[in-house]
Formats: sequence, structure tokens, C-alpha cells
Amino acid sequence: MENRLIASSSPHIRSEETTQKIMLDVIIALLPALVASIFYFGFYSLVLVVISVAAAVATEIATQKIMKKEVTINDLSAVVTGILVAFNVPPNAPWWIPILGSAFAIAIAKQIFGGIGFNFINPALAGRAFLMSSWPTHMTSGFIDPVTDAISSATPLAIMKGAEGELPSLLNMFLGRIPGVIGETSSILLIVGGIYLIYRGVIKWIIPVVYIGTVAILALFIDGGGSILYHVFGGGLILGAFFMATDYVTCPITDKGKIIYAAGAGIFTMLIRTLGGYPEGVSYSILLMNIVTPLIDKYVTPKLFGGAKNEK
Repeated sequence: MENRLIASSSPHIRSEETTQKIMLDVIIALLPALVASIFYFGFYSLVLVVISVAAAVATEIATQKIMKKEVTINDLSAVVTGILVAFNVPPNAPWWIPILGSAFAIAIAKQIFGGIGFNFINPALAGRAFLMSSWPTHMTSGFIDPVTDAISSATPLAIMKGAEGELPSLLNMFLGRIPGVIGETSSILLIVGGIYLIYRGVIKWIIPVVYIGTVAILALFIDGGGSILYHVFGGGLILGAFFMATDYVTCPITDKGKIIYAAGAGIFTMLIRTLGGYPEGVSYSILLMNIVTPLIDKYVTPKLFGGAKNEK
């Protein structure tokens, strides 16, 4: 009787992965692009990122204390949200822009719905959408051209939509020597960070590959072969595909669902870019597919083996 089996409640298989470890990997993956933003746009880029992170963490503490919930800033999710909000603002944005964006992302898009794991849309993208609708001038101007150090209001995608300016070389597009928001310009370093996340098992390759592939295929048929690389590297597609569309909470559970989700985001992105009045469509496309995610999961999640059939 000394060697009795002791049964515990589920789950019986546990992972050593924690939210903190996952978020730390995301922060590490974003660091190369952050370094590039400082190199291309100056020290003020770092200031905006630090301010944004501080606002996100402070808002998380304040809202959790007000709602009498456990303070969970140690999981680093607020830090990641703050970085991503800052990555979505121009390098010459007023200092208060990322503060308001991060506060909205944490308080409204995350904590009101129950905190991490319960938000139905990506908090950082919700913060960006809030800033775009409230202060569009600050969000669509103040871009710095790293080649000339001049202030430019035309990103490559805006030029493709008819704005004045000359399209940069494809090499500059790839390296990030183009006007744009803080974190989206250096495609090569964002890809490096994305590959790191795939290698670490933090994300799967399905969403980034299908999302980017859908945009590339549609660009081929809509705008011609010469525009493919500009659509892929000229805006926020790489940043969105690797770091925001892959959010655990707001993307489908199954691989089949992820394919549908990513393809839908790619279709909406190209529809907005080509038919809409706004040259970029990544953030709104991902937010739209975030909303559709529960419906996707409903129809593609396998039924439980041995479950009882619904009686009509």
C-alpha cells in the first residue's frame, strides 16, 4: 500500500512555457528593428518607444488596481504592446501620441475585456486604429527619409497611390532606408526577428507565409509583377504578419483556420491598398480578421472524438 498512485486534476501534461518567456522572446525578436529605427531616424525613436512602454505598463497597473485584479506586469505583455504601438507611429510623432495609443490599447482593448487571453482584437492594432481615427495628421505625416534626412509625407505605398515622390530602390526597401513608421521600415531585420520566433516555437510559419504570399499573388494580378516587392516591403506587412497577426488570443486555433485567417487578411489588405483611399491596409485587415476568428474556429475546429451527436 506504500506505492499508491495519486491522481491529480487535469491538465496532466504541462509545458514549461510561460507568458513571460514567450513575451521575452517577442521582445528579443523586435530588438533588431528597434536598433535599425534608432540608426535611421535618430535617438527620438527610442524615446517614443520608452514612453510608449512606460504608458502601457502604467495603464496596466492602474486598471488592474481599479478593477481589484492581480497586477500582472511581470508577464511582459504590456511591454510588448507598448513596443508595438510605438512601432506604428511616425518617428517625428509628438511624445503624447504613443502614450494615448498605449493607454487605449491596454485599458480599452485589453483590460476591459478581462485582460490577457480575453481580448478579442489585437491591443496594439486597436491603439493604432484609435490614433489614426483621432489624430490622422500626426499619424500620416512627419516621416523621415533616412537617405536625405528630410521630412517626407510620402511613404512608398503613398507614392504608388499617386502622391508626389520617387519610389526608392528595392535594396533600400529591403534594408529599411525608406520613409515610414518607426518599426515597419527594416524588412530584413523584421524577417530575422520573425524567423527567431518560428525557431523558438513561439509562432508557426503558417500565418506569415500565407499572409505575405496572398498579398504577393494579388499584387501580381492587380498591379503587375513590378509592384510585388513594393507591396511586400513598402508598408507594415512584414511587421503585421510576424508580430501582430500571430497573436495567440486573436487568431484561430487550428492550422486550417490560420490559413483562412491569413488569406483573408491578405485579401483585405490588397482591397484597402488598391481600392480604398488609404495607402496601407495591414492594421485594419488584421483587426477585421480578429473579429472573424471566433466564426472561423466554430466551423473548422474538429469535433470531439466520441462526443454525442446533436439531436434535432
